[in-house]
Amino acid sequence: MGQDAETAPRAEVVAVSRAWAAAIVSNDAARIGDFMTDDWVIVSESGVASKPDFLAMIASGDLTHSAMDTVGEPLVRFHDGTAVLTARVTNTAHYRGQRFDADEWTTDVFVHRDGRWLCVHSHITPVASA
Repeated sequence: MGQDAETAPRAEVVAVSRAWAAAIVSNDAARIGDFMTDDWVIVSESGVASKPDFLAMIASGDLTHSAMDTVGEPLVRFHDGTAVLTARVTNTAHYRGQRFDADEWTTDVFVHRDGRWLCVHSHITPVASA
């Protein structure tokens, strides 16, 4: 795909990513889950978590988010119906009442299914301290 042919899909993927971030801050597990495939996983410094495990933490109130912001413009690349979005994201989360402020590089892999973009895989890496 050339750069002009990627403009509209790029805008779609970025919009989906921003809507998903807003859903995460809403702390509504069903709304968050609407952006993920059933086999979605997230990889972080603590390992791999599945969609059911992640959403259960949200539904129970053990994990909440009060902020989720993209720093700068995301990088989006396309590969045969798949979009890879990489961005720096700052967020504020609470896990079992303890506050965590994070500054992370995130990579989300989206697939285009039934006319919409869904995330199949997320990977987060803490930004290195200066």
